[in-house]
Amino acid sequence: MITIGLTGWGDHDSLYNGKVAPRDKLKEYSAYFPVVEVDASFYAVQPAKNAERWVRETPDTFQFIVKAYQGMTGHQRGEIPFTSKSEMFQAFLDSLQPYKEASKLSMVLFQFPPWFDCQRENVELLRWCRDKMGDIPCALEFRHQSWFKDDMKTKTLDFMRNENWIHSVCDEPQAGEGSVPTILEATTPDKILVRFHGRNVHGWNYKSGQNWRDVRYLYRYNEKELADWANNLKELEKQTDNVIAVFNNNSGGDAADNALQMMKMLDIEYSGLNPRQLDLF
Repeated sequence: MITIGLTGWGDHDSLYNGKVAPRDKLKEYSAYFPVVEVDASFYAVQPAKNAERWVRETPDTFQFIVKAYQGMTGHQRGEIPFTSKSEMFQAFLDSLQPYKEASKLSMVLFQFPPWFDCQRENVELLRWCRDKMGDIPCALEFRHQSWFKDDMKTKTLDFMRNENWIHSVCDEPQAGEGSVPTILEATTPDKILVRFHGRNVHGWNYKSGQNWRDVRYLYRYNEKELADWANNLKELEKQTDNVIAVFNNNSGGDAADNALQMMKMLDIEYSGLNPRQLDLF
């Protein structure tokens, strides 16, 4: 099965046309897509009441990909706001309970930073993280090329299989060691994650100024690029039960349009979605 969605639900203006209040956007989002990536959890461990509300506002079969808190992946600068790493992980695990109780947790995404390179210390950290997460499905995304360079590619994929990490496949600019190639290979039999970051090579490494995030993901996939990926998703479907693809190229508001294009190319219509607000009248 191929499931298409987006990262976040607040900034996709082409879905809402300015007619949906911010508090109602998740309800409307889940009238179009059956899965979403929760980005707020990266910036702060979310209180349970937030997840309880999000679970309540979405259909029974809706799924959440929850991004791991930045302190868990080494993005956090300075001291973490917890007394220990174990306390931090436990707080994050506690925040997942509402998703789990509603059977709406697809996976937790561990996206490691560009400076997290392939070395023994980091391999051991990955083992520690996976152990802390227990039986929760976890996806692993790298941003440093060393994990897939030359003979390390096979070793990295084998490690992910042995440690039960879901492979997060990336479509992103090939812009030096701070990017990874697209590797169409599943590491678990039940799920694979694909994340579309766009192909803005200049913006990928642009770090000056406060608006660098607005530049990094500024990209709109064209018809040929999407068609190529439609074939890739079908090939991945032969390797694993569930292919979950999320579009993250939203600096210019292109993610929702590209995701809907992909669904049309694949002739996908999801059942069990929320009714669309405009269809209520």
